[in-house]
Amino acid sequence: MPRTPANAPIMILNGPNLNLLGQRQPEIYGSETLADIETLCAKAAAAHGRTVDLRQSNHEGELIDWIHEARLHHCGIVINPGAYSHTSVAILDALNACDGLPVVEVHLSNIHRRESFRHHSYVSLRADGVIAGCGTQGYVFAVERVAALAGAVSTEA
Repeated sequence: MPRTPANAPIMILNGPNLNLLGQRQPEIYGSETLADIETLCAKAAAAHGRTVDLRQSNHEGELIDWIHEARLHHCGIVINPGAYSHTSVAILDALNACDGLPVVEVHLSNIHRRESFRHHSYVSLRADGVIAGCGTQGYVFAVERVAALAGAVSTEA
C-alpha cells in the first residue's frame, strides 16, 4: 500500500441517519449535531498536529468509495457505520483492503445494551479499537487513538 503523506488528515466516516443527530432519538443519541462532533474532532486532532475530514452518507457505496480514498490520502479512519455495522460485509471488505491503516469504530450509544441484532458488528472484525456508549466524547477518544496509531507509523520516504 502506498504511504500517505505525513500530514494526512484523519478520515471520519458517518453512516446512515447520522445526519439527523440532534433531532433523531436524542434520548439515545444525544442532542449534539454532526457539526458539533466535527468541531470536537478537529480540536482533538489539532492537539496531535492532525486535521480531520468528516463525511456522512446514507449510501453504503459512497462510504465504500471514501474508504478506498482513505487508503491513499488519510492517516487513519474513524468510522461510525450506523446500522451498516450489523449488515455490511462490503464495508468490512473495504476496510480489510486498508492494510496498515488504523481504523477505530465508534458508536454513540452502547450497542450491547440495545436490541440483540445490534450486538454484532462486522466492522469490529477489522477495527483496531471499538468505542461504544460514550456519546460524542467517543469520537474524541477515537481521533486520539487513530492519531496515536498513525504517529507510530514510519513517515520515511
